[in-house]
Amino acid sequence: MLTRRLFMGTAGAGLLLSGSLARAAVKTNPFTLGVASGAPRPDSVILWTRLAPDPLQGGGMPLGDVTVSYRVWEDAERRKLLREGTVTAPQADAHSVHLKLEGLRPGREYWYAFTVGDFESPLGRTRTSSPSSNKVRLALASCQSWQSGFYAAYTDMASWTPDCVIHVGDYIYEGGIGTLGNRSVEKPGETLIFRTVRQHNSAEITTLWDYRNRYALYKTDPALQAAHAAAPWLVTMDDHEVDNNWAANVPQDPWAQTPLEFKVRKLAAFKAWYEHMPVERPPQIDGIEASLDMTGIFRFGAAQVHLLDTRQFRDDQVCGNGFPGQTPCDSLADPKRSVLGAAQEQWLAQSLRSSPARYNVLASQMWLSPYRFNDAPAEPAVNMDAWDGYPAARQRMIDLLGDGISNPVALSGDWHCAAAMTLHASPFDAKSKPVAHEFAGTSISSDCGWMHEMDKMRSANPHVQHLNTRQRGYCRFEVSDKSWLTTYRVVNNSYDPNSSVTTDTEVKLGDL
Repeated sequence: MLTRRLFMGTAGAGLLLSGSLARAAVKTNPFTLGVASGAPRPDSVILWTRLAPDPLQGGGMPLGDVTVSYRVWEDAERRKLLREGTVTAPQADAHSVHLKLEGLRPGREYWYAFTVGDFESPLGRTRTSSPSSNKVRLALASCQSWQSGFYAAYTDMASWTPDCVIHVGDYIYEGGIGTLGNRSVEKPGETLIFRTVRQHNSAEITTLWDYRNRYALYKTDPALQAAHAAAPWLVTMDDHEVDNNWAANVPQDPWAQTPLEFKVRKLAAFKAWYEHMPVERPPQIDGIEASLDMTGIFRFGAAQVHLLDTRQFRDDQVCGNGFPGQTPCDSLADPKRSVLGAAQEQWLAQSLRSSPARYNVLASQMWLSPYRFNDAPAEPAVNMDAWDGYPAARQRMIDLLGDGISNPVALSGDWHCAAAMTLHASPFDAKSKPVAHEFAGTSISSDCGWMHEMDKMRSANPHVQHLNTRQRGYCRFEVSDKSWLTTYRVVNNSYDPNSSVTTDTEVKLGDL
């Protein structure tokens, strides 16, 4: 419903505190959420922070916009000052800063920090992109449920200092407060044990106030802050940033949320996402209608990354709620059903066909490759929330990728399993022509409640070369003009914030 809290971010906007007034008004450290950078281009990058001395209670900032000072250096020791200036942290954007730093050199590291009054932020490292880089290091992350585990994977990622982190969604989870401790789930032949290690800070979130506080909770984690401070990020949302399994204007439970209520909820979610992400573009808001342009094309050496949006424009899921595998129904084959929407499909096709890169990367929230939960020759029982639930749209994608596109590589998350797969011209026929490689990253911390079913049906999916359903972690990619190396990093104990992180397996690509 429409609430005062939803729109409270605009109250008092336009008042500007000078540096001296900010020093007097901000009496405790406002940089509790750290710093971040993102959207790296050859000559620019976005620098982010949010002023929040009381982060879990709306931020705790005084009314009005605030002037924030920044400095940028060419060295980590802060001896070579490149630039300094001021930027506004608007009250209307929860006192977040989105500074587009331009005029930079390609493929270069920079360090930055913000100050307000006597308070200084942590030091951040960023890096511009470059199409001529000889070798680049990218990381893939997704699915970081606060309650389900700690973020040791991010500590390991930060120490690796990639050139860029690609986060494909489920940065937060919208659910309520879990019960601390272990819970067991009985499966045929085994008992699965899961644990809630820490709790959310409210019931299920629906308002702008709620979403802001939930993002702030997640961003208080020191390992997540370290990963943001270590490298620039590309970010796109999946479902839990709004509501589980939402599709366009349809929530997970339309019987419990009216269309008006869901539009208002989505507006709040989009705005809070922007306020906490180092991204180029704010949401477009017209009354209660809101949209986000999260797509983009980014070139890192031999890899051209296409950041996709598989939520805002998709048709609703069909065929029921069988989980994790639902058998097909007549609606599944409807050729009009889409994941990306017509405009995004056209944009992607044009970019891929004109790309000069050796590797053409699709960074998408959900698995492009199939996974069946029953044996052939029966019609495949699949996850209807993945590309499996949109076979005509996926076939259009396959046909595009197989039409002369150089070395397509799909990067995905969502399913809390690590998998290395080959996508074939006929997706459920591993003997048909290979079209693309896919690397699905496991979750940073989120449970995989369907691991038993995944493992049981592994043999029915011969296109899957590597599968790990049991461990949390992330992916590393080392890409050059001559090779692509994927390393799956796994957390040895996701319930320990100081857990060791080791290499599970490595996959080196050949040309398709």
